[in-house]
Amino acid sequence: MFVVTAARTWTLSDGTAHPTGYWAEELLIPHRLLTEAGHTVAFATPGGVAPVADEASLGDEAEEIRSALVAIAGLSDPLRLEDVDLSTYDAVFYPGGHGPMEDLSRDAASGALISQALNADLPLALVCHGLAALLAATGEDGAAAAAGRRVAAFTDAEEIQAGLADRAPWLLESTLRERGIVVEAADPWSDHVVVDGNLVTGQNPQSSGSVARTLLERLA
Repeated sequence: MFVVTAARTWTLSDGTAHPTGYWAEELLIPHRLLTEAGHTVAFATPGGVAPVADEASLGDEAEEIRSALVAIAGLSDPLRLEDVDLSTYDAVFYPGGHGPMEDLSRDAASGALISQALNADLPLALVCHGLAALLAATGEDGAAAAAGRRVAAFTDAEEIQAGLADRAPWLLESTLRERGIVVEAADPWSDHVVVDGNLVTGQNPQSSGSVARTLLERLA
């Protein structure tokens, strides 16, 4: 199950609606690796809204990437995240982009799904800003379900270098740390994956393939 943001914009601290969505590379590469290995991928978003790729993630190969995304079965007609029965899936994957900072970081259905996956020892993989979804997963005491777990996530240093840190309402690395989640940061833009039991996480787009390959190892 790929859980994808439905957000089109990210609300910055000055109220600006910054265009966003999911990061194409972080969805395309894991999808290709998983399907080439024989797995079937389903998609879900909050409300079953068709997700969009962040235009900034398309780069110089925009038309080719758009064609590849259009060809992915089920992506344009996702399930409602609220209706997902996790017992019918073997693993869960969250791609990033700034979109999850807007919706999945506070989506109750997503938070419940993550808590269920963590408790059931089901393989759970997240990459880059996708880790914002961990913030919506809480226990009965309000503590983060992933508190004490080791992760890799998009770092504050990377957000600064990307140019949006000074307008971000909050920074992912810092906020995860505040919730008791242990962020193991590598050099900016390096391929970095952290595995903590059933939890597989990657720091940035460069880590997408490594996260998917590690997830494949868990599925094997």
